[in-house]
Amino acid sequence: MTVGRMESAALFDAGKKGRGLRATKELNGGDVVFSESSFSAVVFDSLAMQVCHSCFRRQVNLHRCAQCKFAHYCDRTCQTACWNEHKQECGAIKRVGKAPSENIRLAARVLWRMHKDTGIVSDSQLVSVDQLEDHVADLSQEDLKKLQTDVDNFLEYWSCGRKQHSVDYISHIFGIIKCNGFTLSDQRGLQAVGVGLFPNLCLVNHDCWPNCTVILNHGKIELRALRKIAEGEELTVSYVDYLNLSADRQKKLKEHFHFECTCEHCSKHINDDLMAAASDSEGVKPSADKVKEVTSFSKECLEKIERSRIEGDYHEVLKLCHECLEKQENVLADTHLCKLQVLSVASEVLSYMKVFSEAADYARRMVEGYMKLYHPNNAQLGMAIMRAGVTHWHAGQIEVGHGLICKAYGILMVTHGPNHAITRDLETMRTQTEMELKMFKQNESVYHTMRDAALKK
Repeated sequence: MTVGRMESAALFDAGKKGRGLRATKELNGGDVVFSESSFSAVVFDSLAMQVCHSCFRRQVNLHRCAQCKFAHYCDRTCQTACWNEHKQECGAIKRVGKAPSENIRLAARVLWRMHKDTGIVSDSQLVSVDQLEDHVADLSQEDLKKLQTDVDNFLEYWSCGRKQHSVDYISHIFGIIKCNGFTLSDQRGLQAVGVGLFPNLCLVNHDCWPNCTVILNHGKIELRALRKIAEGEELTVSYVDYLNLSADRQKKLKEHFHFECTCEHCSKHINDDLMAAASDSEGVKPSADKVKEVTSFSKECLEKIERSRIEGDYHEVLKLCHECLEKQENVLADTHLCKLQVLSVASEVLSYMKVFSEAADYARRMVEGYMKLYHPNNAQLGMAIMRAGVTHWHAGQIEVGHGLICKAYGILMVTHGPNHAITRDLETMRTQTEMELKMFKQNESVYHTMRDAALKK
């Protein structure tokens, strides 16, 4: 049952996909289709003392709730703004003696808010929270065991006077969270810091090559058009990263969201050939067996690289990256997923170690591969190009750096909009690199002298 309405989107029957949203008017790339505050949201357990539980900003010297000693806030303003959500949680944590996991905290916040405000909290909300899909019937035995554990732990934690719920209803809420929970990022959009429920966003169906994207901006999610969308056209977002073979994307979607993806890119295996491509250096292609051997080696090497990254052994990370790239040379194309992963890690670690010239070379190759695969207005592509631009800038390659930063700015104006913190940062960088580029073109020698002096400070 539809209970609200929005200006630019409406609920409709999407056939086998169930409910969906479609445009009620023509939209252009960069348009905000709708924005939405979370129904309920929580900070991840691992970041509970580093992120504000109200605005989800990463901050130093957060103020701790004096009652439960778990929730942390930027200041009194954030704490007051969050009190209605935290009040019941605060009492429950004090009673139990410790805070439960983020899943249980989110389920409790959802139910407390439903008791207070019902499942509808705005005129534009299209369905009640408890009418969202839960897919509990589709869960594996292993997932059902985890669900039962969550329900048992929830019942120990739950505290709301005489209002009790059946195990089936609590399981339903957990199922909704598992299928529909949206990851929240920090104020720069660079790190996942929490999870929340956004009822209208939950109604937007998946496509591996979508016409919309979702970003968090000033505490609200925004559904933004990636291209021109006709009136009546279904609105879609991607639930998974596009940089996976179609069969792997379908597997992930089936396991987590319980549906078979039949989008055009999966049905026609679009770009699968590039993602698994062999090198074609000087017209000579390696054998299929050689490609298989190096791909297997690369996957094993990437596992070792990840372990070394977690341990903070960056010299070992670089050693492994160099070995892997040497093995991949003249065997795997620069669009091969394994090579792109190694190039990304190598560039990131070298930038961290301030070896910018080598980092810039790897970043350039990575971005060239990404641009052959990603949607031209993909947010991850924009972020990758931005990082590559900054790396070239730091390496003293101002012409290339400025060009990449401008290209990233064009993408992020569509995906994030002009008021997002990242776009504003990028605008500042674009202005700075433009000024430096003018100086470089007037007198290259003077530019490098001034740059070297600045770096030594």
